[in-house]
Order: sequence, then C-alpha cells, then structure tokens
Amino acid sequence: MVFILSLVAFQPGMDSVWIAAVPDQAETVSAEEYAFYDLAVEDKFLTSHTKVVVIERMSVTHLHPDEPQVPTLAWFAERDYFDGRLPQELVRDFVGKNQRSSRLDARFGFGVRYRFVSGEGGADIETSLPAIPAAWLVEGEEGLPDIIDRLAFSRVGLNLRADQALLYVANLRPEGTGAGFLFWFVRRHKDWRLYDTEVLWVARPDEPSPGRR
Repeated sequence: MVFILSLVAFQPGMDSVWIAAVPDQAETVSAEEYAFYDLAVEDKFLTSHTKVVVIERMSVTHLHPDEPQVPTLAWFAERDYFDGRLPQELVRDFVGKNQRSSRLDARFGFGVRYRFVSGEGGADIETSLPAIPAAWLVEGEEGLPDIIDRLAFSRVGLNLRADQALLYVANLRPEGTGAGFLFWFVRRHKDWRLYDTEVLWVARPDEPSPGRR
C-alpha cells in the first residue's frame, strides 16, 4: 500500500571508538530528507499503540549487521535488490551520501514523540521529549509495543531528475530481533509515494545473527 507524502516537511557514555566516530562538527542531514524518514516510519513501523520512537542520532553507513563496510556500487550489483530495477544514478547518489555518518536533528514529523540515542549509550542530551515514563515501556492491550526501540536511518539518495529516492532503515530491538529495509520512493506530479520495499536482513530470537533474505 502506498502513502502520499505530506509536504510538511551524546551523551558521552559510549566507548572511545564510538566517540571518535561522532565528531562534534559532523555533517548534518539535509532538511529535505526528513520527509522520506517520516513516510517510512508511518508506513512500516507506527501502530495505533505507538507512543515513542527511539532513533539513532547518527545516520548508518552499512546495510547489514554482519557486513560493516560502507556500501559500494559493486555491493549493490552483487545483491540485485529490487530485481535490478533501481536506476544506477539513484544507487550512485545513495552510495556517495552514505560513505560517512551524518547527524540527525529534531526535524521528524511523523506525529509521535521521539528521542535520540547514540550507539549503545543512553539518551542524547538533546531530545524531543523528557525521559520516557516506565509505564510506557510495556506492550499494549493487543500485544503491540508502546515504544519502537530503535530505528537507524541512512542518508537519502536521489536520481538526477529528483523523482526517485532510496532510503535504508534498520530496526534493531533490545532483545536482538529486528530487520533492515530499503525503501524506494517515486514522485508522481508533486506527491512522493512509497513505491516498493526490499527486506535486506531479518534477525529472529532463535538466530545468533541476522540472516539475509
């Protein structure tokens, strides 16, 4: 099901490796990319029970937990995502933008409260809401979680005509489950729509590490 995109558009507690990877003057994600983040969150992750979304402060630079290298054109060609239908210029822009991490700001507009975390540490000093009440960290009446913990976003790639976009989102949960997704967006007239989704990996409780699909 496609959704029409609205035009609305560190805490130090980590080890030294992570701190070194998050420079104070890291590049920030462009304002135009948050609309795609919102659409992906609304379409794939939000439910009527969701109260809070936990988000990684820095954008991700690898697309699989077992493969820590940054993406390359060859990496995409080997995997043939979306049956090879992705335009090469779209993949090229996505790869170029995701060679290093960028800082996310409080520009999300998916209609639910959210807060930032950095690596394996606690909440960022700058958050979009106070600390989450303990009563919210439980499942709802129908077994749906009240909190999405957590989502990690890539930068958004665009083709030359700026009418197609590509985004990666990872959802790694505290208990070790989760999945990683590629979202392909297409603009029709003035409206962006989610055109297709590819599942890159899935982690289940009975699996030692995420497996490809």
